[in-house]
Amino acid sequence: MKPMPAVQPGWEIFCRVVDNYGDAGVCWRLARALAAEYGVNVRLWVDDWKALFKLCPLATRDGVRVAGVELRRWTDPFPVEGPADVVIEAFGCNLPEGYVMAAKERPPIWINLEYLSAEGWVAGCHKLSSPHPELPLVKTFIFPGFTEGTGGLILERGLLDRRDRLLRTQSRADWLRSFLKGPLREDALVVSLFGYEPFGLAELLHRWEKEGRPVLLLVPEGRSLAKVEAALGANLPVGEEMQRGALHVASLPFTDQDGYDALLWHCDLNLVRGEDSFARAQWAARPFVWNIYPQKDDAHFVKLDAFLALYCAGLQEAAADALTAFWRAWNGRGDTAKYWPAFARALPELESHAQSWCATLATRENLVTTLWQFVDKLG
Repeated sequence: MKPMPAVQPGWEIFCRVVDNYGDAGVCWRLARALAAEYGVNVRLWVDDWKALFKLCPLATRDGVRVAGVELRRWTDPFPVEGPADVVIEAFGCNLPEGYVMAAKERPPIWINLEYLSAEGWVAGCHKLSSPHPELPLVKTFIFPGFTEGTGGLILERGLLDRRDRLLRTQSRADWLRSFLKGPLREDALVVSLFGYEPFGLAELLHRWEKEGRPVLLLVPEGRSLAKVEAALGANLPVGEEMQRGALHVASLPFTDQDGYDALLWHCDLNLVRGEDSFARAQWAARPFVWNIYPQKDDAHFVKLDAFLALYCAGLQEAAADALTAFWRAWNGRGDTAKYWPAFARALPELESHAQSWCATLATRENLVTTLWQFVDKLG
């Protein structure tokens, strides 16, 4: 067997970007945390470099090292090298065939990092293994999750302390004044919007125009901003603002992950999507609404309802009903404008619940630790 090159990383993470930024977002956060917290020599392969660059503006070229992570373009044909000691195949992306064939000479710890779900079967499948049908390789399935017996969520060491320290040292008014041009209403409900194409967005915006309490909507550039423009019948270039009745909309430039975290921390309500921003909203300890990735035949509602059942367990009945109705309407089953008043009335309780939920999640094993301990035990 040929000796491994000195530059070969200890861990490699493979990521195909199926749609949007969530796949790359999860993998980039994970790679950074492994390097920072466990000194892992990690290489991240991503097939959509534009998506990675939006999340990490320092990804200026193939092979650059950022935050201790070597960033590589996943191209076809793939530049086959000997495998790392640990190989993470994110979200069933399937490793390059040549890479798998090379791995049989030096079998790595091969992990399939699955999608996040609150469904009841997840804990039973977490850490199950599957042998390759032809090669002497074994793949283990790691499932992120919200309960004991799952892999947990990505929670970087010190994240919650950084959140609390920022909120103590920087008032929201000062934070908003650093980029807003229009007048700042101290009593406004501050909302962030980062979604796909929420079904009830237009109806909700028009409801907010007529609200007694002003609403400040912060929208990073992307699909959500385009839908806001369509709903309001106006162009809103990045960095510009618009006032419609009680609704004040500000379009924001796309930010890196740390900047997005700060946005979530400063808002009263976060409208999020997919997996990465969904998880980060929970660490923000603020009320949030999940725009789940749509699947054929509405299969995603099984996943949505599983999380709602788990998340609503500690809520009073009225607040749980208001949250459930609004979340389902936001995803296409119901009228957001109709369900908004009850949801808005429940926000104080939802704020307290979000804080308790976050604190409970933080006591459980997180995904970074799960992966490290799994590998360390096998090593």
